[in-house]
Amino acid sequence: MAIRWRAAALLLLLPLAVPGPVAQAAPAVPIPRVPAGFHWGVATAGFQSEGAAPDSNWRRYVDGGAETVHDPYANAVDFRNRYAADIALAADMGVNTFRLSVEWPRIEPRPGEIDQSALALYDDMVREVKAAGMTPMITLTHFTHPGWIVDRGGWTNASTVDSWLDFSGLVVQRYAGQGALWITFNEPTIYRSFEERNGRLNVFQSDAMMRNLVTAHRRGYDLIHQLDPGAKVSSNLAVKPPPLQWFDDASFVDKVRDKLDFAGIDYYYGASLDNLSAIHGAFDEFWKIDPQPDGLYHALKTYHRKFPELPLYVVENGMPTDNGKPRADGYSRADHLRDHVYWLQRAIAEGVEVIGYNYWSITDNYEWGSYRPRFGLYTVDALTDPALTRRPTEAVPAYRDLISGAGVPAGYLPKRRPAWCAFADLSTCFGPVPLAVQPGA
Repeated sequence: MAIRWRAAALLLLLPLAVPGPVAQAAPAVPIPRVPAGFHWGVATAGFQSEGAAPDSNWRRYVDGGAETVHDPYANAVDFRNRYAADIALAADMGVNTFRLSVEWPRIEPRPGEIDQSALALYDDMVREVKAAGMTPMITLTHFTHPGWIVDRGGWTNASTVDSWLDFSGLVVQRYAGQGALWITFNEPTIYRSFEERNGRLNVFQSDAMMRNLVTAHRRGYDLIHQLDPGAKVSSNLAVKPPPLQWFDDASFVDKVRDKLDFAGIDYYYGASLDNLSAIHGAFDEFWKIDPQPDGLYHALKTYHRKFPELPLYVVENGMPTDNGKPRADGYSRADHLRDHVYWLQRAIAEGVEVIGYNYWSITDNYEWGSYRPRFGLYTVDALTDPALTRRPTEAVPAYRDLISGAGVPAGYLPKRRPAWCAFADLSTCFGPVPLAVQPGA
């Protein structure tokens, strides 16, 4: 997960208004079950979960006390040694897709030097995922790059593209034929934002980084298809409220749309005239944001219109709590999960092809500088529990039921009402989206 965006402060410039009526119209569109072959997934990422982090941009940010760093890294949640048990927890819920990332800094700690023990580690992770009957979704870069790349200027240096392609080719060739889904870069525009904040990129360096990421993805897409024919490839984007999203799309996804096999979207927060709480994201206080589940529906509809030729995959969705404490409003992780799956089904009912949904994340982890935002289906006290015990939240049985039932139960209506005057769909200013139920409910 990486939904930090200082630009959220721009929401303060948007007009405020008194919320309109919230009464719901009668049920309208029937909600279908999620289709067969749907990817029910969970997600994690190398630096955030593995522990024993090698030299990288983020290892240096943590050690150097960068602006976004509030907690020591410690050993994260030690996924590096506990992956088999965590993969088993996912399988027990009925999950059929497991998203993980490979750490370039771990695999290639020095230029041209490949750590065979690191490759063996990822070999076994993929083997465990496959043995559990799950599809591996492999992210090649999730915000980290080796320290020696940092020393060369990071992604502002065009030579990083070739170095990344060499690393990517090694990984893809190793796992070709495993039925993997491939993600080249996790949230490229957020990747850039982190480097702007922590790496102190100026505007020209920031532009150079994005140009190089675009080039790397385009060439990487072709390389993956060459090495793993038939594989599906994408780069997941972080959904922001308009107009912020328009600028982000123009800088990356609009430039690679012909090099995507599916559109991957990460949805965490929306914004509307009756919910401007996303402003808390500007101060990294994500647990203070009021969830807006119907925003996932608007995001899916938006990207279906934008990319009508592509299926959509919700690569990340989740809700942080403040250090694991219940929300003051009583809205639970299970509520959040069911509400978002409801709206995903609603989008399917209206003709949007959605092929998968990943919950972020299987366990709590290091949220890019802090352990305070807790996203895990299983909670872990990384700083206070030496045993790093995985404790299930109420969302674990909820997710198990959603998967076994191919969606929300008959008659389910969201706990959170639809937004009034959502920025993603201004037609809602004339009334919220009416709710709907399954046939026969």
